[in-house]
Amino acid sequence: MTGAAVTDVLAELRALDDPRARAVNARHGDDHGVNLTKLRALAKRLGKRQELAVELWETDDTAARLVALLVCRPKEYTRDELGRMLREARAPKVHDWLVGYVVKKSPHAEELRLAWTEDADPAVASAGWALTADRVVKKPDGLDLGGLLDVIEAEMRDAPERLQWAMNTCLARIGIEHPGHRARALAIGERLGVLKDYPTPQGCTSPYAPTWIGEMVRRRGGEDA
Repeated sequence: MTGAAVTDVLAELRALDDPRARAVNARHGDDHGVNLTKLRALAKRLGKRQELAVELWETDDTAARLVALLVCRPKEYTRDELGRMLREARAPKVHDWLVGYVVKKSPHAEELRLAWTEDADPAVASAGWALTADRVVKKPDGLDLGGLLDVIEAEMRDAPERLQWAMNTCLARIGIEHPGHRARALAIGERLGVLKDYPTPQGCTSPYAPTWIGEMVRRRGGEDA
């Protein structure tokens, strides 16, 4: 893909920049002003273009990196490339989309999950926990759920914000998806009190694990299996 294509995408993103969107995004730590619906429309028009995705990522522009994550082909990245990209992902939205849209679809996902969970960088470790929470739901066989709860109980309360959020998500997913561990997950959430006072918009479910678990189980009819 020519450099002109990257230049065209960057120019279109600049045209879409909206000060109001930038102010909203800034409150969440993201340094761009493009409405995400419009950004997704741009990416959809571009289609899957791996070479363009690589070049957009290298611009170090947040909006361009979000487009890159939508137009890339996840299976074409190597483990080392994904590791480098995660450490370069400064903006929370870029971090989340990289893990959710790319790494989860990569053949290296499990290997990276294991490596990242033990990483000293809490942002990297949070990606490992996000992948673990996903596996708790989709492919729990082989996971030591009790061991995960041990780590969460010991470390979540004092973890940095992003890591704490990912561990809390894993705690809630264990409680929601695995009735045999639900009572302990609820007890851990209640004792630690993480995100208990998190401001939650009306109509949304609180991220406080006991509330989150209780609401999701209620919606499923209070199933026990």
